[in-house]
Amino acid sequence: MKSFIQALKKYAVFDGRARRREFWMFTLFTVILGFAIGLMASFIEVLGIGKDLFEPVHITYGAVMFVPGVAVGVRRMHDIGRSGWWLLIPLVSLVFLCLHSQLGENKYGSNPKDDLAGIQPNLGEV
Repeated sequence: MKSFIQALKKYAVFDGRARRREFWMFTLFTVILGFAIGLMASFIEVLGIGKDLFEPVHITYGAVMFVPGVAVGVRRMHDIGRSGWWLLIPLVSLVFLCLHSQLGENKYGSNPKDDLAGIQPNLGEV
């Protein structure tokens, strides 16, 4: 949840780097919340309470999450030393999103794992 909140705080920040954890936790929570909204819409439609009540909510949620989703994806690409434009090629970018961070500093900034090294003990690769 902390990584999801961190990504939301950087709503439209396209520079810098993001760890795999930040990207995948943001993606996980976004999908779970979207699924929950869709499930509630289905229940309400089945009960006949408000047939199209949740459709605008679902569309709004998707629109609101689009910008931070692209931003965290671009920062994740920067973390492996790639341009954010790689996100436009879905299958290739999926492989890149799963790669380890580029060690040390690159042209997009310092390694987020290095920034955390003094704060918490090494718990292994996450």
